[in-house]
Amino acid sequence: MDGLPDPRRAVVNTIRRSPGTGARIAGLGAYRPARVVGNAEAAAAAGVDAQWIEQRVGVRERRYAAEEDTVVSMAVEAGRSALQDAAVSAAEVDTVILATSSMPSPMPNGAARVAAALGCPAAGFDLNAACSGFNHALAVADALVRAGTAGAVLVVAAERMTDWVAPEDRDTGPIFADGAAGALVLPSSEPGIFPVAWGSDGAKADLIVIPRATGRMEIAGRRVFRWAANALAPVVAAACELARIKPCDLKAFVPHQANLRIVDALARSLDAPELAVATDIVGSGNTCAASVPLALHALRRSGAITSGDPVLLFGFGAGLTYAAQVVHCP
Repeated sequence: MDGLPDPRRAVVNTIRRSPGTGARIAGLGAYRPARVVGNAEAAAAAGVDAQWIEQRVGVRERRYAAEEDTVVSMAVEAGRSALQDAAVSAAEVDTVILATSSMPSPMPNGAARVAAALGCPAAGFDLNAACSGFNHALAVADALVRAGTAGAVLVVAAERMTDWVAPEDRDTGPIFADGAAGALVLPSSEPGIFPVAWGSDGAKADLIVIPRATGRMEIAGRRVFRWAANALAPVVAAACELARIKPCDLKAFVPHQANLRIVDALARSLDAPELAVATDIVGSGNTCAASVPLALHALRRSGAITSGDPVLLFGFGAGLTYAAQVVHCP
């Protein structure tokens, strides 16, 4: 047993760091399930036309998790990928935040199991802000690092939305999908994650619900569309103001991939025609909290953005919750 931790005693990470001036995203990772489902299959299940799905939502295909792809296992793979991208070992991570709204049970939490699977001697907690969960978790990670409470925070968003939607429901079945993506947040001498503009409107919480009786998502699609397309532009503008950057100086805009028409409406509100706009929904569907980091990962992989580029991230969804911040691409 020499050199091994005593299994009867809790392992406490006692490293404390001085408050810093900033935090940055040092690495990105993603996990996309292998099964690709096209519109023909999704349309047949929902009793609609395949073209109707693409015209109404913008989705052409989506990824569905295999039986062995759990929220935790997908988060582990995305987290491992982010650590590799940052060239940081799991042993250096002291906090793991899992953004998700699709855990099969409220106990135990997923983050602690992600940390254990990766070998991180870390605090681990879940954060549920639905489709804006990654943005909320990134803001918390930024604050922890800047306060000196944490030195390396792994933020992972993972969702298995196919467990919570009915394939025959035309408002949810053809739209939602599965996947995970994450980011490693480290201290920085200069800010690489800027202040978050966030909020909630609980008075409209009943627009997106999962009733206990059915266990299936119900969404007031038209009302949510109007809210997202018309009411959220000030949040986007506020995030730019907090970062002291003009929209025209951004390199990319990565909003929640809820609906291609909403993405287009929010992008137009920035009045920056040269901006690269993430449209990951076309090939990935709506992956809830995972959609923003998956889209960011895809945008960087395509070469549309490179290290240091200022990018505006924006999540919004059930709650109703919303959060936006400017970050520098790792």
